[in-house]
Amino acid sequence: MDQESRRVSLKWKIGGTYTAVMLVLSVFVIAAMYQLTNNMLRDQLDKRALAVATNLSDATAGHLVGRNLLALHALLRKYSLLDGVAYAFVEDNKGEVIAHTLETFPPEVRQGLPAGGQRETRRRELSWRNKTIYEASVPVLEGQVGTVHVGFWADAVEKEIQSALFRFIGIIAIVPFVGTLLSFILAHWIVRPIVGLTEVADKVTKGDLETSVSGKCVESRDEIGDLARSLERMRSSLKAAMMRLERETA
Repeated sequence: MDQESRRVSLKWKIGGTYTAVMLVLSVFVIAAMYQLTNNMLRDQLDKRALAVATNLSDATAGHLVGRNLLALHALLRKYSLLDGVAYAFVEDNKGEVIAHTLETFPPEVRQGLPAGGQRETRRRELSWRNKTIYEASVPVLEGQVGTVHVGFWADAVEKEIQSALFRFIGIIAIVPFVGTLLSFILAHWIVRPIVGLTEVADKVTKGDLETSVSGKCVESRDEIGDLARSLERMRSSLKAAMMRLERETA
């Protein structure tokens, strides 16, 4: 029972140590990859939002120049059907909203807009209907005729990011479980020859000098092999000494 307790204890020490190290490393790797992937996904979604706004800017140029408001409204409604889009609207070069997809243009969206239009691409974050909006604004013909604005629901963006991150982390999380299994297999492989040597040593201490150390342990070219050869030399020496003692006393 004591021998079995020592064997299990040693396996748990080795396996538990490897598992703990694996878990700690996995936590750091997952945290680092989470942050890195989160930043990358946000950057990609930001680029996608900017691409949508840029495409809309190019599409509205002709309608803005010709002041074709009916075509502008139809075009904005088409873009508002894209996933995650909260609204879209167009300003002229004086900063006046001339077309939008909203029933009534809310002051929360109007607040913070440049009074005389804009000449460069802008991004902003605002609150509307108690929800966060990410908005991308792109000038039309370098701001000479106006600006288009496209707002995206933040929760839709976050949901897409979280979905991608959870799939990624789910794959990474498998590694600790595989590592734990491998660590205990490795522990068993390391402990098995030590258990065999312990059994031989126990028999020697009880006076059994006929059981030799197994060949695999003796032939091993590592510390366990050195221990096995030392134990075998000790057993042989004790056996020879006992035989001499028997002859002398005979």
